[in-house]
Amino acid sequence: MVTPSRADAPARTAARRRGAVLERAILEAALDQLSTVGWNGLTMEGVAAGAQTGKAAVYRRWSSKEDLVADALRAGLPQFDAVPDEGGVRDDLLVLCLRARDAMFSRPGSALRAVIHECDTAQAERFHAVIFQGVVEPTMEMLREVVDRGVKRGEVRPEAVNGYVFDAMPAMMMYRSKMCGCEWQDREVEEMIDQLMVPLLRPYGS
Repeated sequence: MVTPSRADAPARTAARRRGAVLERAILEAALDQLSTVGWNGLTMEGVAAGAQTGKAAVYRRWSSKEDLVADALRAGLPQFDAVPDEGGVRDDLLVLCLRARDAMFSRPGSALRAVIHECDTAQAERFHAVIFQGVVEPTMEMLREVVDRGVKRGEVRPEAVNGYVFDAMPAMMMYRSKMCGCEWQDREVEEMIDQLMVPLLRPYGS
């Protein structure tokens, strides 16, 4: 009689997983693949291996790489729900920007950047709603609330409440990250707030 080795134990344990537990393992493996080998390097086989399951178990749930990645991003992206209130627009923007920076360089953030940077136009369109609803829209809503609060405090001129100003901070972060390889250290975030955002917002003559 052959006694199973310890090396067989993970496979037997993984084989017994079902339902939400197995799905979660597959989604986590997809995020791992995206953040390490990128969109172009991700394969259904690699995800299955990372989740310690069979390829068939992945294809039963997701018929394509695009569908799997879309669900992995939805499940992994951080929740932006608490608007910072530090007593002033400058500090509120700083906290919000640091949160965005931390999310950008988290594992889900790395996965998201791999999708944005590597997908072709047709593929990127598949993820537009995921990115917009999961990242862009909630960030912009919080930014708008911070700026509106600054208007009420007299720290922000009312005419600064417009889409161009709201686009400036996330656009700068994405540009510097993608084109310059900037990882946005705390000091760099503070400099951007003080040299770009505060001058854009403050009342004239102040």
